[in-house]
Amino acid sequence: MATNPQEWREETVRVAGTDLTLLQSGTGQPVLVLHEELGHPGWLRWHAELARNHTVILPLHPGFGKSPRVEWVRGIRDLGGFYTRALRERNLRPVDVIGFSMGGWLAAEMAACDAAQFRRMVLVAPTGIKPPQGEIMDLFTVTARAYLDATIHDAQSTPEFAKLYGGEQTPEQFEAWEDARAETARLAWQPYMHNPSLGPLLEGVVGLPTLLIWGKQDKVVPVSVAEVFKKSIPGSQLVVLDNCGHRPEVEKQAEFTQQLQRFLA
Repeated sequence: MATNPQEWREETVRVAGTDLTLLQSGTGQPVLVLHEELGHPGWLRWHAELARNHTVILPLHPGFGKSPRVEWVRGIRDLGGFYTRALRERNLRPVDVIGFSMGGWLAAEMAACDAAQFRRMVLVAPTGIKPPQGEIMDLFTVTARAYLDATIHDAQSTPEFAKLYGGEQTPEQFEAWEDARAETARLAWQPYMHNPSLGPLLEGVVGLPTLLIWGKQDKVVPVSVAEVFKKSIPGSQLVVLDNCGHRPEVEKQAEFTQQLQRFLA
């Protein structure tokens, strides 16, 4: 989705010899937001709420949107190393981090490698761990539109979802989704959307306050994964929202924002 230039400040920075597009909004304690596998969805209400007292920093992952692909980044752990370098070079360590779906997996990989780079970590229905029950939904056997529809439990009661994805799909939106799917396939195809070593490595993440947020009716990443993450990350908290799918930040925006503000405070 296109961003509103009145709400975001866009900046291009150099990291590891390549350009990285950063979107920023607000003032205060910085929060790094790592977007999902279909790219940054656009300006949402929860962004606006958080930006009242935080500086929201949202990079467009290499290969997504305006950020060019980085050829040596061949998996999610490599991408984590790229962002670890970005945080160091921009003097943002330690920073609060919020990761959504594949972005949650990315944050978890970064924490497993170096938990000290984060102050607090929020993982929203992350991929990265194989479900003990059920399967992570296959992004590549359905259209991007069908995948998006599956991320919401009750679209009729979620007007912000219609605002984001309602109406006819433009050629530009189709191209952005297909580019995102191609890069996601390159990074997370085999094994699909998980890393067998992530769970065991997360057991070494000690002392990093972590909040897990999940929708009980998530059709993309089964809620059974939530318990594995909670068990793997010592001291982590789990919030499961009822009547909610894979996008609690949209479908249960008020509850999501309340949990986020309380935790980051």
